[in-house]
Amino acid sequence: MAKGKLSPRQKMINLMYLVFIAMLAMQIDQEIIRSYQDTNVTLADTREFTEKKNDKIFEQTLIAKAKNSPESFGTYLGLYREIEASSDDLVKTLEDYKSKLKIAGEFNSSSNAEDNFAPLNDTEPSTKLFFEGGDESKPSKESVELKNKVEALRLLVNNKLGNISEMKEVVNRANTKLVTEFPKGEKRNGKNWLNYKFYNQPLIAALSNLEVIQSDVRNIQSDAIVMMLQEKVDADIQFNAYEAIVAGPTAIQQGETATAKVLIGTYASTLPGLKIDNAQVVNGQGILNLGGALGEHTIGGNISFLGDKGKVVSMPYTFKYDVVSGKESVAFESGALLSADKMMVLYRGVANPISGSILGADNSQTTLSAPGASVSKTGGGKWNVTPGSGSTIALTISGKGPNGKPISQKFDFRIKNVPPPQGQIRGENVLNMPASSIPNQTISAAIPEFDFPVTFTVTSFKFKVPGRAAMLVNGSSMSSVASMVKGLRSGDIVYVADIQATATGLGGQTLKKISPIVINVQ
Repeated sequence: MAKGKLSPRQKMINLMYLVFIAMLAMQIDQEIIRSYQDTNVTLADTREFTEKKNDKIFEQTLIAKAKNSPESFGTYLGLYREIEASSDDLVKTLEDYKSKLKIAGEFNSSSNAEDNFAPLNDTEPSTKLFFEGGDESKPSKESVELKNKVEALRLLVNNKLGNISEMKEVVNRANTKLVTEFPKGEKRNGKNWLNYKFYNQPLIAALSNLEVIQSDVRNIQSDAIVMMLQEKVDADIQFNAYEAIVAGPTAIQQGETATAKVLIGTYASTLPGLKIDNAQVVNGQGILNLGGALGEHTIGGNISFLGDKGKVVSMPYTFKYDVVSGKESVAFESGALLSADKMMVLYRGVANPISGSILGADNSQTTLSAPGASVSKTGGGKWNVTPGSGSTIALTISGKGPNGKPISQKFDFRIKNVPPPQGQIRGENVLNMPASSIPNQTISAAIPEFDFPVTFTVTSFKFKVPGRAAMLVNGSSMSSVASMVKGLRSGDIVYVADIQATATGLGGQTLKKISPIVINVQ
């Protein structure tokens, strides 16, 4: 445009063109500044919401749990207090820096981005605050303080949570977000982390960079306390029906000691506020000491815990057992001995091993009868008894004593139903695993601590993830749920419920409802 002699009209056109380009560039800068400011406001609002959620919901919940179950949540509360204090200190320091930058840049917080264009576009406040004399090679005391406090929080998270498997994702996030140097000495645009973030940066960019650090700090703090609480409620599957369960021997030989366990179904090893009358609570279970004089005994009381919204849930429990004479005095007058290999209880529909003898007699010649049950001999003085209906059964052992006279002695036994089966993955019904591992699993069923040869074949189940309807799956493989686990996050809880199976070894009994499986997503 400047080549050759120009007419006055051409000079005026060129001048107007230059003014137009300058105005267009200024307008683009204003749009960038306005977008930066909108983003900064959104980040600040989100951080404020996270802070309120941490303080008013999660922290208060953790305090209540630590009070009711100090053995489970007391340690977590102490760890969180340390992380919270370090996070508050860093966030406050960054807020002070933001105030200094706004004052130095003459930023008017009551005006909009257009009116604050010049202050927000000013690079001098950030350069002077974080670099001595504006020299990019001389970090100021504020820069040193910023880097030290960020690093201190990162090390605290690693030292306090690094050895806790459930906190792996929290630690990884801290190591990724709480950094003041680029990885492996990397530089961006020829600058290190501090120069890249704050040297010769417009005021709005410096404010946004500080706000991002504050938001990362609060999110890491929130992730930590959520993992400490480890509780979520699913909308469709609610375990809101409870039953007191007592598991123990129903017959005890006099002079011997025995114990029974008291627990609540659905069972939880860290049930808040768990109290059990007449029992010692260990790992979510009450241990009862059994014994006493000959005869029938009943022990019981109340079992309680904190349910939804801290409401106390209470229910009674009772347990009956017999104290019987030792083997040496059973049917002493007639010289007969009889004992049940499964603690004087026969399970309905399964082959119960029974041992019996007559003192001084040839055990290979003794016989055992049990009206209403199937009896098969397995060796000298040994039989398998398979009871049917009813709650008791009379077993009669017969043979000849040392004097050749016939001896017949009747013994009464109780009949109990087979315990309900439990849904399992890799032998557990509550387990932790990454979402990506879930489709690789297989559903099985078993009766824990049941010594009889009973096996189950799973034919179908329902799979439930948060926010979606349950999916019916045929067979035992979970490979078909791969699409449902996409998008799951650490801390989500999924369920395998309504498990259907066929059983072998139950003698045609109707299969009881199989308990569900709970998977905590890591």
